[in-house]
Amino acid sequence: MNLPHLAQRLFNTPLALHPHKAEVVMAAMMERFGITRINTLASDWLGEDDSFSRKARKQDAGYDVVGGIAVIPVQGTLVQKLGSLRPYSGMTGYDGIRQSFLTAMNDPEVAGICLDIDSPGGEVAGCFDLVDEIYHTHGSKPIHSILTENAYSAAYAIASAADRIHVPRTGGVGSIGVIVIHCDWSQRIKEDGLAVSIITYGNRKAESNPYVKLSDQARAAIQDDVDTMGRLFVSTVARNRGISEKTIRNTQAACFLAADGVQLGLADAVMTPDAAFRKLFTEAGV
Repeated sequence: MNLPHLAQRLFNTPLALHPHKAEVVMAAMMERFGITRINTLASDWLGEDDSFSRKARKQDAGYDVVGGIAVIPVQGTLVQKLGSLRPYSGMTGYDGIRQSFLTAMNDPEVAGICLDIDSPGGEVAGCFDLVDEIYHTHGSKPIHSILTENAYSAAYAIASAADRIHVPRTGGVGSIGVIVIHCDWSQRIKEDGLAVSIITYGNRKAESNPYVKLSDQARAAIQDDVDTMGRLFVSTVARNRGISEKTIRNTQAACFLAADGVQLGLADAVMTPDAAFRKLFTEAGV
């Protein structure tokens, strides 16, 4: 079990994640600290699989070419570094998306790029650098975000960097916000008869640790970080989509079904993935 590793990625760190997904994460962790489920997830996270070998990565560009269109999957929970070029165990790494995208952009057999997205979002770390990378390639090859269902939070940030976003009628977009989950274990520790001593150099060194109740100062510091990253998210989407920052802020990180998302300008059209893919074919001239 690698509980500290998982906790470090889930708690006290900014996440651009759909709120329902955050609730699922909390439920899994808090059922006696999620020991059974975390054991499995931890081994997955550590990459105990042949698909993570250097040889396997070298042989796989991370995308499939369908009639001249590179299809890059953006699926499941998004994390900064996964070490795999394709989704693995319910996660996709920004590192894999970046490598696949840059390879496809320089692949002479690729005339256009489809970001095949169905994700609730994930980590903030690494997200906006990837978004900028995609955005600044505009004009080189047509890039369409084709949602097989949803693009929320960090996944929507990625989707917004494309030339166009197509969402199926039952799909959704939005959740343009940031969340931090602080888990206070102090009461549980007290009930278990344990005492935790934290010795630091610097009064604020351990201010958001889970063994004591969150102080007002620590809460304010976390809120300041969340606000900063939230403003970055808003400005990035406003730039990508050509929408005013005020309009984006006024969504208050809500999630929108397909038609409502199009009406707000968060997507371009309600369209089935197949129809959207045919449209990309036409635009790419293949």
